[in-house]
Amino acid sequence: MKHAFHIPVLGLAFSIDSPLKVAQFGISSVLSVVDDELIERVRHYYAQAHQIPYLAIGKHDEDARANRITAYLNLVHDLVGQQIQRLKNETFNLSTDLTKYFELLADKNPLKLAYQRMLQTTDQSNKQQLEQELREAVEAGSIDINIMSKVDKLNVDKEGNMRPETFSDALAALRGFAQSKLSSSLVLSAGMNPRLYQYLSTFDCFFPDATGKTQKNIILKVSDYRSAAIQAKYLAKKGIWVTEFRVESGLNCGGHAFATEGLLLGPILEEFKHKKNDLYQELFKLYLDALREAGKTVPQAMSLRFTVQGGIGTADEQEFLCDHYEFDGTGWGSPFLLVPEATTVDTETLKALTNAKQDDFYLSGSSPLGIPFNNFLQSSAEQKRLERIEKGRPGSPCDKKYLVSNTEFGEEPLCTASRVYQHLKLKELDAKNLPKHEHAQQYAKIVEKTCLCQGLATSAYLQYGIQKSRENLAVSICPGPNLAYFDKVYSLKEMVDHIYGRKQITLRNNRENIFINELKLYVDYLK
Repeated sequence: MKHAFHIPVLGLAFSIDSPLKVAQFGISSVLSVVDDELIERVRHYYAQAHQIPYLAIGKHDEDARANRITAYLNLVHDLVGQQIQRLKNETFNLSTDLTKYFELLADKNPLKLAYQRMLQTTDQSNKQQLEQELREAVEAGSIDINIMSKVDKLNVDKEGNMRPETFSDALAALRGFAQSKLSSSLVLSAGMNPRLYQYLSTFDCFFPDATGKTQKNIILKVSDYRSAAIQAKYLAKKGIWVTEFRVESGLNCGGHAFATEGLLLGPILEEFKHKKNDLYQELFKLYLDALREAGKTVPQAMSLRFTVQGGIGTADEQEFLCDHYEFDGTGWGSPFLLVPEATTVDTETLKALTNAKQDDFYLSGSSPLGIPFNNFLQSSAEQKRLERIEKGRPGSPCDKKYLVSNTEFGEEPLCTASRVYQHLKLKELDAKNLPKHEHAQQYAKIVEKTCLCQGLATSAYLQYGIQKSRENLAVSICPGPNLAYFDKVYSLKEMVDHIYGRKQITLRNNRENIFINELKLYVDYLK
């Protein structure tokens, strides 16, 4: 890893092409593969931009979801490879990306120190040799992908017949990644899915090759030690090694919030610190036993990283988390929503984020998954939701159907944010003839749900002009509460310099320490 931080997955659209923006500078990032319609459109956009032949993969083509994901990941792989090759051929001038690559590195990074020695060298022969060594050391950041384990709808073919389980949303997405050229990591989040975990073990790319190396790795995003140990042991018994645990604050994060019952980030990290060596030994034994039983190559050792993310806002916090808890790195998510060089946020939403008040960032019940969701009050999707309620037509059209799960009104699952579901649910509510106050409370809970499938993808549609006619263009965005302290659009250099303490960004709203902020969030949540 060239950097001490990574950019976690951000919604559906916001980090969909982050690797194409930051991987060339050695920065690792994670893109979501939930929405294959978004993926296909973005692939078309970049193929046109780079004059690459594009063969469309239709929604009803055989294994369309997996093939769309594979095709996009292969395109990203190839384009990043071209970026790195171009960068290596550049000179060390102030304006080149090659220079930017090394300038962005942390000052303590051995490569940065070697770069500084090169700059100070006056002997031209020696300088040229050092320049060449630096060029050879340039590597892309990892192009990682995220699958939310529980977003795993079963699908039907175009005739309406149920397809086999291997065509479910999560399994097809996994297959798309497994078949791609990428040598990177799959980040599994949102809990354990035995069907998905079992399917992992059918792909050779997750097992050691003859040299003991795996082409593709597994990262678990977890909220506590117990969850990490249970999931990693389950996978180890199938011969699948977890190469990294990404520990995320239960509330001080973006997107869905998997809150603990009050266990805070500090004590959670402390538990990892004291138990990680024992955890490694236990997992490695289970892993070797499973490999031997399956007749697979048995490696001498495996690497295991620990990183932390959620609510980090200063270089001091970055350094403390890594040094005190002996963690290998961090994740910075929401602040990068204000960095167009790293993420994809449409102009109007970006403007709204920079002008937002602290109360505009709030924990909501708006997710159809029924999990608390960090929402943004000034988003156009939230305004659209309120408009529909005002017109007496709450709920959204349900086109993509990634989050359909409710079977209260029939065998065919409905999304609780859909117009159909909310109409039926409100009709049911009216029939109860509840007291006015109780009716109002239940009404608000029903209509609070909002469409995330469309809303979290729309930013890329708007930014790249790839929307379809008559398409709903309201944007949902899910920043963590930590974004309330950042109030302008930043360059990539500004944000990275802030992370490494070279030049601090002035934070607003009298921001307190990460642990104090999380404590306050939990007090409010538990109340």
